[in-house]
Amino acid sequence: MSREQVIATFLDQAGWAAARRAPLAGDASSRRYERLAGPRGKAVLMDWPAGPDAVVVPGREAYSRIAHLAEDCRPFVAVGEYLRRLGLSAPELFAADLPHGLLLLEDLGDDLYGPAIDAGHGPTGEALDEMYAAAIETIIVLQAQQTPKELPIGNGDMHVVPHFDETVFRAEIDVLLDWYMPVVRQQEMNAEARSEYYAIWTSLKPLFDDGHKTLFLRDFHSPNMLWLAGREGVARIGLIDYQDALIGSRAYDVVSFLQDARRDVPRERETQMLDHYVARARHDLESFEEEAFRAAYAALGAERAMRLIGLWPRLLKRDGKPHYMAHMPRSMDYLMRNLAHPALADLRRWAQANVLPDGLKI
Repeated sequence: MSREQVIATFLDQAGWAAARRAPLAGDASSRRYERLAGPRGKAVLMDWPAGPDAVVVPGREAYSRIAHLAEDCRPFVAVGEYLRRLGLSAPELFAADLPHGLLLLEDLGDDLYGPAIDAGHGPTGEALDEMYAAAIETIIVLQAQQTPKELPIGNGDMHVVPHFDETVFRAEIDVLLDWYMPVVRQQEMNAEARSEYYAIWTSLKPLFDDGHKTLFLRDFHSPNMLWLAGREGVARIGLIDYQDALIGSRAYDVVSFLQDARRDVPRERETQMLDHYVARARHDLESFEEEAFRAAYAALGAERAMRLIGLWPRLLKRDGKPHYMAHMPRSMDYLMRNLAHPALADLRRWAQANVLPDGLKI
């Protein structure tokens, strides 16, 4: 059968054959979404044929393989069920065809965080600080749990949650060298600068390797969050795009949210909400050490910013998506914020010599 016939059969068996179907804006992945509306209400169809990403750099494995990105819908099912058990608002699963990569999900609506940030307030008048604080509470709830090593998928199989290990780390720091330098700077990184870059990151990695490990959602930022005004507490935060969740530093989701790749977070709000997280973590999280956390936050923030500075040119050059380059100034700004931390002095010096635009100093 064609893909469309497979989808039609799935919807028929799930009782949604009469629903109207309309395309729903997707993301930078190969997944496709449709919004359904019909006699049974509303739903979202996720269409995700299994398989790795295309090879990014000739001679290497697919980026999804080396960076531990989900290559089918099963991790989405497993992580989503875990989040719902914690009282968090991941979309309910109405029906699934795992072999064909089809999921029928609860429609959480259209009140994404991004437009709220742009408007300066929430969709029903909530202050942005309230929305930011609610998201921080969501992170605290997630981090207060015992870290799960594996999660049930629902078909008898288990999803083993990957770790933010050396493979992921190296894949992420390579993105800057592989794409920013040749596409934006129009030159390859020389061997000496490349070697120094790796040595610096090797020395910094213990900052976010040491200490308590938690499940983190990896892309916890405005495109993947909705405000559900009719719910209470942490359930007001709708969560999507969590299939790539890893086990690693508590700082990862915090910096992902407070240094949003797609929307500007003013320094003042970042500082305020980072202080809010620290206060809540001191109260609710065991073995929390503020100084170590703030160093990990800066190091992971710099690592994430450098990956994004390489990702935007990759989406431009490889995928023909030039609009992502509009995020480059923001990523540079976040990088400079993180490099101001004393623990990152060597990386700051390296970045000023090799990455930051001429005349841009910290």
